[in-house]
Amino acid sequence: MTREARVNDYDTFAEAYSAETGDSLVNAYYERPAILALAGDVAGRRILDAGCGAGPLSAALRDRGAVVTGIDASAGMLELARRTLGDEVALQVADLNDRLPFDDGAFDDVVASLVLHYLEDWGPPLAELRRVLRPGGRLLASVDHPFVAYTIREPRPDYFATSSYAFDWAFGGQTVPMRFWRRPLHAMTDAFATAGFRLSVISEPLPDPDARELFPDAFRDLSTKPCFLFFVLEVPR
Repeated sequence: MTREARVNDYDTFAEAYSAETGDSLVNAYYERPAILALAGDVAGRRILDAGCGAGPLSAALRDRGAVVTGIDASAGMLELARRTLGDEVALQVADLNDRLPFDDGAFDDVVASLVLHYLEDWGPPLAELRRVLRPGGRLLASVDHPFVAYTIREPRPDYFATSSYAFDWAFGGQTVPMRFWRRPLHAMTDAFATAGFRLSVISEPLPDPDARELFPDAFRDLSTKPCFLFFVLEVPR
């Protein structure tokens, strides 16, 4: 999460959020498998998990042989990550709106899993992620799909406007107010290009077939309506 996400106060519901999303359809059987599939063979690669939360993606990358570093603006989420990851993954509090505490070209890959839609301005964060990647490195990012942001959650008439939207998120027996930022697809790709990335892949994956029996109704819905949009972006050599 980022400082922008802190207005949503993840520190106050870190435990409930982690429990809710750990094995959920959209996280465990859709978003994380899609990121891992796009990442491919990561053995030996230095990977920054930017906005790592409680660390489920960091753990999966570690188990595949990557050398993982995780950052998050929420100390509460990082405490949960430390319980799971121990000393095998370097973790520290850091905000994507600030200069990151890493050298230029420190990483082979950066994963930004469901993070960028918390940010109003993508410019400085993307520039920092570009800086800490080596030439030939990759940024793998997932965001709320514009279909979701403009047609399901607080519909707005102007697709081309970059705007925030708020909603109440109910999980773990509590309801918490959330605020995300939505932007049209061309604004996303323009931001990536301005930061010096080359677009390699845009992906709209389907959920893991193993989820069909676990979540039959939701699986059918997610198989016909996109939820997240995925990018693989490369740093030119």
